Amino acid sequence: MIRKHLFAPGEYYHIYSRGTDKRNIFLNSDDYWRFMTALIIFQGNVHIPQVSRLVPFVKHQMFDKEEFKEILEKKTIDLVSFCLMSNHYHLLLKENLENGISNFMQRLGNSYTKYFNLKYQRTGHLFGSVFQSRHIKKDKYLKHLSAYIHVNPSEIYSWNKKETVYPWSSFQDYVGKNRWSEFLCPSIVLDQFKNSKDYQKYALESGAKSKPIQDIFID
Repeated sequence: MIRKHLFAPGEYYHIYSRGTDKRNIFLNSDDYWRFMTALIIFQGNVHIPQVSRLVPFVKHQMFDKEEFKEILEKKTIDLVSFCLMSNHYHLLLKENLENGISNFMQRLGNSYTKYFNLKYQRTGHLFGSVFQSRHIKKDKYLKHLSAYIHVNPSEIYSWNKKETVYPWSSFQDYVGKNRWSEFLCPSIVLDQFKNSKDYQKYALESGAKSKPIQDIFID
């Protein structure tokens, strides 16, 4: 799961990965919650035994537990936006400390793969390859990428035109209350808009999903 890529502190990156052979990596809500818990607790350089025991706290946004406070004090990355789909995921991350993203992604991938393989009695790699990454160099890319990530659920028939309430995305946290406290940091994007409604209008009307992802990064 380690990618040989030079990440730089203070910079932003689009991270994405999908299941091997395009297989589903989330089969039910328990899987999504387990991944969300890992997505939160591995943000800090803290040893966390038995990740699954913290799922109920994340599920109910109970972040006053001492372990969560310690994670916030030792954060190596910032999570700016995310979307989890049945067979892939997208993350927008900021690196705070050297090797922060690489270490975060290694822990995230290893932890979830171990959980998934044990639960579903399988072996081997869960994700198709090492995670993919793109360096986000300009604010306009941050805006467009955030919109691209947030409208991903439009691919799902039952969630088309309901992207703002899709539970496994940070879109609803951008346009409403942030469910994840300081574990989600959307200000770098939202500060470029007058208000959350302005952002919502941009995300839904920008045509971000129809624009090839590689085109976002062309200067």
